Amino acid sequence: MSSTANDPFHSGVPAEDFVRSAMEWHFSPTTGSPFWVERAARLPFDPRKDVRTWEDLDLFPDVSEEWRDVSVDELVPAGVDRSVEDFQVFDSGGTTGRPKRIVESRSRRQGVEWVSEVLQDHGIPGEGGGHWLHIGPTGPHIVGRSVGLLARRRQTFCHYIDFDPRWVKQAAKHGRSEDVVRYVGHVLEQARDILSTQPVSVLFATPPVLEAIAARDDLLDLVQQRVRGIIWAGTSIGPETLRTLENELFPDAAVVGLYGNTMMGIAPQRPRTPAAADADEQCVFIPYEPYSRVRLVDPEHPTTQVAYGERGQARISLLSRDLFLPWTLERDYALRIRPNAAYPQDGVADVRPLPSAGATSVVEGVY
Repeated sequence: MSSTANDPFHSGVPAEDFVRSAMEWHFSPTTGSPFWVERAARLPFDPRKDVRTWEDLDLFPDVSEEWRDVSVDELVPAGVDRSVEDFQVFDSGGTTGRPKRIVESRSRRQGVEWVSEVLQDHGIPGEGGGHWLHIGPTGPHIVGRSVGLLARRRQTFCHYIDFDPRWVKQAAKHGRSEDVVRYVGHVLEQARDILSTQPVSVLFATPPVLEAIAARDDLLDLVQQRVRGIIWAGTSIGPETLRTLENELFPDAAVVGLYGNTMMGIAPQRPRTPAAADADEQCVFIPYEPYSRVRLVDPEHPTTQVAYGERGQARISLLSRDLFLPWTLERDYALRIRPNAAYPQDGVADVRPLPSAGATSVVEGVY
């Protein structure tokens, strides 16, 4: 049964009623997923009555660890007709261990449409501006599909060079640096072939891959000559390295960062304003509201949000038609940045792994 009449994500529900309506969608037996409908019976509160604001989501336990093992059939909302809509399974990258899994039909596609508009404001080439090249995970990872959708919106082709982030993370974790170097070299040889034969104007890559490109004169020349948009994501990057990429290595390209993950979606870099002169505000990421939020909190008191200009641990939440994820702590540490006139949501900047992240180590690798 497809039930758009009571679907808060398509019926123009006012912002003040969004969370309450989303709870009705995800916890009603007629529209909710088996995972959440069954869980509601064991919660010490009633989500359909007691949860009305984003702050009320603090009532929920962190369930993200369960998504390493739960059958994805349990995550599909009953209000969506699977015979009509294309539900797919996507995995996290395994930065903190075994992958978590989500299901998705069309909600993330809407987020990609918004990201495309933000990229347009950055000057990323639009329709007729050349092909895209994605150097990064595809397969079970949603980022590959998202980059392909961004290219498709510009009515152009996307070339893919796949790599397995889990294998690289394991190699890095066990000190096999030579294996990582050989793997990156294998990826770069494929990139050289595409860049030298295809009209690529937009490149998606991680900071370590971009640095590896810059270390090879042949590849650096190809990117500098042909590419007019560079989108980076996947690992942290320091302010000095970012300035080098933007001002010295790729001065003729629009260089734009993306923050996010499988669980929360994409938070693109906020277009800069003349007032953003402070180094910490050179790259500010903004989530896709009202569906996705990032709250930076005190690691010792994870329901306490830090002040603007202070660092905190990322706590994410997602409310989409296809998926509900209450507040979940991530292994990221960032600065909280004030909204501006164009983008009213809080921003996050200078994202890096959380110091002393506990028993589970954070291994970034090259993605």
